[in-house]
Amino acid sequence: MMIPATPLAAVLLLLLCFSASAQVTRGASRPPPGCPTSCGGVSVPYPFDIGDGCHWPGFNLTCDRTRGRLLIGTLEVVEISLANSTVRVKDSAGAVNITYHGTPDGNGTWGGLTGAGPFVVSETRNQFVVTGCNVQATLLGDTGNVIAGCSAFCAINDRWEQGAGTSSPAAVAACSGIGCCETPIPIGRPSYGVEFKWLDPNHEKDHELPNAVRVAERGWFQGASAALLNNSLADSSPRTPVSVVLEWAVDSAPLAPPALATTGCPQDAARSACRSSLSSCRNVTGNYRSGYVCQCQDGYQGNPYVAGGCQDIDECALPGLCSGECTNTPGGYTCRCPRGARGNPRIKDGCIKSSLGLSVGIGIGSGAGLLLLVLGAIFVTRKIKHQRAKMLKQKFFKQNRGHLLEQLVSQKADIAERMIIPLVELEKATNNFDKAREIGGGGHGTVYKGIMSDDLHVVAIKKSKVAVQREIDEFINEVAILSQINHRNVVKLFGCCLETEVPLLVYEFIPNGTLYHHLHVEEPQPSLPWMDRLRIATETARAIAYLHSAVSVPIVHRDIKSQNILLDSTLVAKVSDFGASRCIPVDQTGEATAIQGTFGYLDPVYYYTGRLTEKSDVYSFGVLLMELLTRKKPCSYRSSDEESLVSYFTTLLAAGDLARVLDPQVVEEGGKDVEEVAMLAAACVRMEGDHRPTMRQVEMTLESLHVPHGNIVACHMDAPNYSVIKGANREEVSRQYSLEEEYLLSSRYPR
Repeated sequence: MMIPATPLAAVLLLLLCFSASAQVTRGASRPPPGCPTSCGGVSVPYPFDIGDGCHWPGFNLTCDRTRGRLLIGTLEVVEISLANSTVRVKDSAGAVNITYHGTPDGNGTWGGLTGAGPFVVSETRNQFVVTGCNVQATLLGDTGNVIAGCSAFCAINDRWEQGAGTSSPAAVAACSGIGCCETPIPIGRPSYGVEFKWLDPNHEKDHELPNAVRVAERGWFQGASAALLNNSLADSSPRTPVSVVLEWAVDSAPLAPPALATTGCPQDAARSACRSSLSSCRNVTGNYRSGYVCQCQDGYQGNPYVAGGCQDIDECALPGLCSGECTNTPGGYTCRCPRGARGNPRIKDGCIKSSLGLSVGIGIGSGAGLLLLVLGAIFVTRKIKHQRAKMLKQKFFKQNRGHLLEQLVSQKADIAERMIIPLVELEKATNNFDKAREIGGGGHGTVYKGIMSDDLHVVAIKKSKVAVQREIDEFINEVAILSQINHRNVVKLFGCCLETEVPLLVYEFIPNGTLYHHLHVEEPQPSLPWMDRLRIATETARAIAYLHSAVSVPIVHRDIKSQNILLDSTLVAKVSDFGASRCIPVDQTGEATAIQGTFGYLDPVYYYTGRLTEKSDVYSFGVLLMELLTRKKPCSYRSSDEESLVSYFTTLLAAGDLARVLDPQVVEEGGKDVEEVAMLAAACVRMEGDHRPTMRQVEMTLESLHVPHGNIVACHMDAPNYSVIKGANREEVSRQYSLEEEYLLSSRYPR
């Protein structure tokens, strides 16, 4: 497919010839009499003009009287602003012409302002705009250096969904990356190289939107998007006129060397283009050109480039500046209230007639009224303070689904009564949530350490930062699940408070941080000993197996990772954070849910199908075992071949070269147990969920590693005979991860 081509390059090439002919030389101070001052309804102020001898060098314009247009080369001039030193032009061609050289990707040029002319693209008033589906365009400098670029995407349906996805007009009009993207132009230049690429090798969405590259004024696309979308079906060439803002400077010249000004305000006033006695000169140094512009002094307006061109502004004739007596002065004005009045005359009705008796009466009345108001406010505040606090607590209780929580624990009234904790108790336990009691926190909230007054229990209180419906739902879910769990290796929930804007959860205090912080310490400091790692893995497996098989309705944790494994003072593991967990009845094979979890630990089968089962936790636990063996972070690790931790681990395991990725401390301390745990980890992360072991089997396998070698036979007599990798050799273990790699690569881009 070829991007629509337009004659813009040829148009701007004519402007190049025009600019090159206008070398910067000393010019006249004002246009000769009889020079035209307008064309096509556009005012043409000096130093711009039409015709020979009427303009400052480089500022010549052309008037197409047949069509009633004012032109710079072939670009139509819409507005000239001396105050801003800008020219707004309209390019009817519409987009950059791209040359392909026989390949789908091509190159083009946004040009036409090259040479010694005074014009460059304004950095602050223009943007680089790209439209199309799954395309990328880049602005380049003279040496091929990258200046700016952006990409526009359209969603491509995956194989699990049917139907054709389209980009909505509203999404395209927003130009935020869906069908359209725009980015600032950081370097103002006369011309740019353009490089265009297709990002989708299958070209599935090429015809959905017109593919075009433009340099346009900020906000132009939002106004023109409807016309562009309507014309895209009838004409593949984007011919909607484009508005571009150019900046200019008198005696403008390229910087040589770069970033070193070569021109500026002349020291000799006779050589300056600023001819008005009420004007001043200002140096202009950009990223590409340098020169100067003229401005009228404050309080004056007009044309600073001609003698007598700057005229005093009559501020008294402007509305809203003065509501009193206004006197215009050269370059300014004075404003005061009339005699017998006082106040602020610069605001509407700001002057008030004054009277001594009236002032005294107003002062006495105001004082008495203020005193009564203060006394009344104190009395009323004390009267209603308690009632207001009570109503606010009831409001938050209802907002935070307190009644729903009561229903969740209604089967045991003593649990409901015990788990709902008043706010006053938590304020007392944390010294009114003193900052000194903070023991942790993150993007979602803060954790405080507190001591409950009734039983002197040390607790951890989690307080969310914002009240978001999704977090309130996760809060209720966590309370409902933890209220029915009593296990040594699961963090214990003491209760919750619903009387605040955001819910509060009260857990047992776990003093030794997370497994993640103990495992990933700075080198060369040693990490956890091998026996502690093996024990923590066993205790974690024991807790997950309990969730899967020992409760009335199996619970899938859905976010098993080292950050969610807490360690107490004796390094006993405690599984935490059940906000994303789900209960799945035993008669169901899986539950369709929105995808939740942490990349690196997330089960690819669950990611693609949305079907949640206990085997999803098994996969995440297998990744956790690999993290314990290697001390590599699954969510960020990449091998030298850009493989994920799971893929790299299983590849080395199949090749018998696992020592390359293992933690040296594990190799030194683990002995033969390391290979057993490695094979178990590989079994847990198999792509076929049915071939993964259950968490009960994983627990028993890890338990057997703690038994002295002489007793292993007795242990296995009671355990099911389970093959670690069922029906597969080590080569098959390595080959199965092509799909897993595809999933990890897909996670780098928005879905």
